[in-house]
Amino acid sequence: MIMKSIAISLLAGCAFSFLVGCASTETTGTDKSGWISLFDGSSTEAFRGYKKESFPDTSWKVENGTLKTIPGNNGVDLITKDEFKDFELTLEWKISPGGNSGVIYRVTEDFDRSWNTGPEMQVLDDTKHPDGKNPKTSAGALYALIAPANKELKPVGEWNQAKLIVKNNHVEHWLNGRKVVAYEWGSPELTTLIAASKFKGQPRFAKNDSGHIVLQHHHDEVWYRNVKIRRL
Repeated sequence: MIMKSIAISLLAGCAFSFLVGCASTETTGTDKSGWISLFDGSSTEAFRGYKKESFPDTSWKVENGTLKTIPGNNGVDLITKDEFKDFELTLEWKISPGGNSGVIYRVTEDFDRSWNTGPEMQVLDDTKHPDGKNPKTSAGALYALIAPANKELKPVGEWNQAKLIVKNNHVEHWLNGRKVVAYEWGSPELTTLIAASKFKGQPRFAKNDSGHIVLQHHHDEVWYRNVKIRRL
């Protein structure tokens, strides 16, 4: 009986250790409030290249705690390995003079470019880039569809704080603490805007109910840091 009790205790202990181990594995990189670190200043484990199996180290590098583009070559977008449906994403971005980039979401890899399926929160130097002249393609915009309102943009060389919320098909773009864009995914209003835009010929644009997060490489220098996300 003593030996039987010891065996049961050992089995229970092993089972408990196994469960704890599983829980630890599932929550790697996730804090108690559900935030997942996509980039903490050093690890690029959460990302790979668009339609690639590995991190595109000829297009992006880690520099002084930031994710930075390497301009001049065939730039590859960064894409999260995981997919997300409803989420809150926060990050900081800094752009070079005349620079252009973007955060693209609910992306799938069915086509050549990430923007063939995913809409974009624009990252831009509004002052020197031509897109800055059109509010619908300026920083913070739902690119080529909805202009940002009540925007406060930091000058080139300073960090901008961005937040993207997608929940129950309601989408919000935030820039430096201000909500600048809000719309309903799949709504008649959005469909009308798409039909009158450059995306009208893209059959899967803004059609996915989940997908990857993309940091766009637009052949210009851009820096990202403190990139984190939580599922809603």
